[in-house]
Amino acid sequence: MITATNQTQINSSIGGTKNIYNWSYLGKQYQVVYETVGEGNPVLLLPAFSTVSSRTEMKGIADLIAKQYRVTVLDWLGFGESECPPVNYNPILFHQLLGNFVKSIFDSPIILIAAGHASGYALKFTQDNPDIISQLILIAPTWQGPLRVMGLPDGVRNGVKNLVRSPIIGQGLYYLNTTPSFLRLMYKRHVYVNESKLTPEFIDRKHQITSKKGARYGPAAFVTGAIDPVTNREEFLQLLESVSIPVLIILAENAPPKSKAEMRAMAELDKVQTVRLRGTLGIYEEYPKAVTEAIQNLLTT
Repeated sequence: MITATNQTQINSSIGGTKNIYNWSYLGKQYQVVYETVGEGNPVLLLPAFSTVSSRTEMKGIADLIAKQYRVTVLDWLGFGESECPPVNYNPILFHQLLGNFVKSIFDSPIILIAAGHASGYALKFTQDNPDIISQLILIAPTWQGPLRVMGLPDGVRNGVKNLVRSPIIGQGLYYLNTTPSFLRLMYKRHVYVNESKLTPEFIDRKHQITSKKGARYGPAAFVTGAIDPVTNREEFLQLLESVSIPVLIILAENAPPKSKAEMRAMAELDKVQTVRLRGTLGIYEEYPKAVTEAIQNLLTT
């Protein structure tokens, strides 16, 4: 049985109503945090998976869209403020979570907006539930975890994941890869274009996300490719082509070469409408106004 309970908090992360979705999976129940702001037709924002994944990354877009829509933003299980249990994070888990969540929370068709790695999950859900999604927008879509992008074989990536999940060595490795200096380096290289935005306060907020109990389990799965929604480009493009509605892709012009190559391959499909904007993998957080304008142009056509 799946239930959803509302628990309003004073200090909500995007200025809306913070809620707890009690999700049952494999005989156990987990708390998934989501937040809703605005009034109007429903929009669901899915943040990208990352070591610092959080619904707060979508705040800029949510604030702007909420002037016309009722916007819901989700923290994935194992990320953000949601519960971070030591479960086996894999595509089946997240496909089921997204499906259960949407069908439990919404009672009418929704506009679905997904960033980064969440794009594959949004596509699969849209493929399976064409009557539930009225519009689909993918922001800087990706499908490969960092170690898969680097070309590491399956056995090595799985070994790294298990090592990070281990009690002592894993905690140490995770700590070294989530220090403020390391987070700033990663943001500078892959996530933000404007380095001046990477203030100590900004990095400290990101570091706090990584310090939560159990926070390493979800990111370990993401980094090693264990939650990649597909296994290769062809599979992703086939999924994209199978969706029955047109798709808007916001292509990040400053994305790393391999990620940009994947976005360009998606943009070549006939049913895809593409908007190219300045920004890299964190374009949705760094340039929310430009991204929202592109989204609103689609929604008003």
